[in-house]
Amino acid sequence: MILAIDTSLGTSVAVGSAGGVTEVSSDDPRGHAEVIGTLIERAFAEHGVSPQLVTHVVAGMGPGPFTGLRVGIAAANAFAFGRGLATLPLVSHDAAVLEALESGATAGVRIVQDAKRRELFVTDYRSLDWAGIPERAAEPHLAPRAGFESVANELWPERLPAAALVRLAARHLAAGRAFAPEHALYLRLPDVMQPRAPKPVTP
Repeated sequence: MILAIDTSLGTSVAVGSAGGVTEVSSDDPRGHAEVIGTLIERAFAEHGVSPQLVTHVVAGMGPGPFTGLRVGIAAANAFAFGRGLATLPLVSHDAAVLEALESGATAGVRIVQDAKRRELFVTDYRSLDWAGIPERAAEPHLAPRAGFESVANELWPERLPAAALVRLAARHLAAGRAFAPEHALYLRLPDVMQPRAPKPVTP
């Protein structure tokens, strides 16, 4: 039983078991903290299972904005801690590209996400490996919007699907593959910075 949470673009929660995967989501780009608890409850209710049956907790690690992304990671960590489990990190763009690669895209696929501040979050992919896990041609990175050149197989997802995170986590576990590093892919400093100490006043 896998619970997956992603707040890198909107808020998405999924619960998966041998009987399938149930996903619930919100497209609000800002209200992650307000909806995350309700979406987790809905996911379990609609899937018809108890949270006590969860064996693995997956967190989408981005890339994404600092404020939104940390809500989902914190929720996944809190749930995992309460169940005595480790949080399994996955790159969110891997979930976004999964359907396109499974549909037979052969020339590579690029995932592009608006990062604000006239920048984009970009990840390039080759194909699926033998375990059905996306292979990256280039790691997630920031690109300036000005002068950005599109490619043929380019996707701008409206949300990052937690259901795909469930499927990817199951494939990692079945193949004995390592999960992503445990650090969030903010890729830049947060919008709100701690104020600097005031300059001393000289007499």
